[in-house]
Amino acid sequence: MQNIPEVKLGIVAVSRDCFPITLSEKRRKAVVAALKAKGYDIYESPVIIEGGIDGNVMEAYEDIQKSGINALVVFLGNFGPEGPETLIAKKFGGPVMYVAAAEENIGVLSSDRGDAYCGMLNASYNLKLNGVNAYIPEYPVGTAEECADMILEFIPIARTLLALKDLKIITFGPRPFDFLACNAPIAPLFKLGVNIQENSELDLLAAYKAHANDPRIPAKIKEMEDELGEGNKMPGILPRLAQYELTLLDWVEANKGAAKYVAMANKCWPAFQTEFGFVPCYVNSRLTAMGIPTACEVDIYGALSEFIGTCVTGESVTLLDINNSVPADMYKASIEGKYPYRHNETFMGFHCGNTPMCRLTKGTMKYQLIMKRSLEPDKEPDITRGTLEGDIIPGPITFYRLQANKDSVLQAYVAQGEILPVATESFGGIGVFAIPEMNRFYRHVLIGGGYPHHGAVAFGHHGKALFSIFKMLGVEWVGYNQPKGVLYPEENPFA
Repeated sequence: MQNIPEVKLGIVAVSRDCFPITLSEKRRKAVVAALKAKGYDIYESPVIIEGGIDGNVMEAYEDIQKSGINALVVFLGNFGPEGPETLIAKKFGGPVMYVAAAEENIGVLSSDRGDAYCGMLNASYNLKLNGVNAYIPEYPVGTAEECADMILEFIPIARTLLALKDLKIITFGPRPFDFLACNAPIAPLFKLGVNIQENSELDLLAAYKAHANDPRIPAKIKEMEDELGEGNKMPGILPRLAQYELTLLDWVEANKGAAKYVAMANKCWPAFQTEFGFVPCYVNSRLTAMGIPTACEVDIYGALSEFIGTCVTGESVTLLDINNSVPADMYKASIEGKYPYRHNETFMGFHCGNTPMCRLTKGTMKYQLIMKRSLEPDKEPDITRGTLEGDIIPGPITFYRLQANKDSVLQAYVAQGEILPVATESFGGIGVFAIPEMNRFYRHVLIGGGYPHHGAVAFGHHGKALFSIFKMLGVEWVGYNQPKGVLYPEENPFA
């Protein structure tokens, strides 16, 4: 994954002047040692921020700057000076985490007590007074080992926050009228630091035609053949797809500008097939696997959501329609009694063929069945070829999305569940999903929150990091699949 930042983490300890500074130093060293034991090296600033008007914040800041770190842990080895320890976060400007030391044993209570448990309260209060949006773990006080674990959990959060400040989302084509839900207001993206470059389909078509004789096409075809293997059922379409992939990759490089990272949201129907001569799904899947999430149907917030998941996991993700119910006979034959889910806790997630090959049990090049009905009903598929199809690999997943609502306010949801090892008996890139209390989540978060049909899928359970990221991005209420007995705000208690 070259399209996400590398987090260079540093730690600076703080010490209130009426406490022994050696206490913070000793505890900081213990945290660093615990991190190294877990295989992670962190820059350890020798400067300890103390009390006073500004303490020695500038000395600490200059040391941190010289070290080249881009994310900071402020460690309360004792009570800490709330003014200076907040000022360092303001000066630093990047992602900052606050964590505090627990008392090690009975022996420290008589004279070496640190009181960081108390100090964290004042630190958090002062951060709010100063408008500093720092990351504070769920329970931010711990032993060296526990603090090390909390710091490791901060890394994907810091990586995402860094990435969004240097992200450009490139789009092609107006967002489709038939999928009005994809036409979400983009103003909140600029507040996040994300840049948007919207282009015409004609720009893309002209660039594609200019790549007609690109000498790199044969090598790109070979890449695709090697990836598809036995799934290469329509080799005749590969030259067009290779030409298109090179077109997009060249466009990214030529238009990245000041941004460091890129995601894409591109038109894929209905005129795309007739003018380009293929469907772009397989290329979208390949770019996403490269770490350049490429959303269908010009879904800008879908691309953003995918990119966030890529930053969190460091792996490929996908974007799916929350598509169709599981038939009752499939549920009875393959799910009931075998897995702990009611029928209405299951659904099928689908898209035409944009899920990366590594996420499919067996990927096969096919044609877009729905489009063929209208574009080539009485002939062998030609311009509707280009989908990558197969059942999605079973296992734990996180379904999530960041979205601007009709009032240009950011909102988000996160739900953890799994893809079941059940044959879908269907077409496209598709899987049988199960999420606890999905029926209520579907009604009171997805429908009640006005979300569109697309949801991003991260492979594995990453709800904790995603929830924290969305809160740090300013989302006031993050929807989730609330357990039975916990009502949503608008849920009918008599239902």
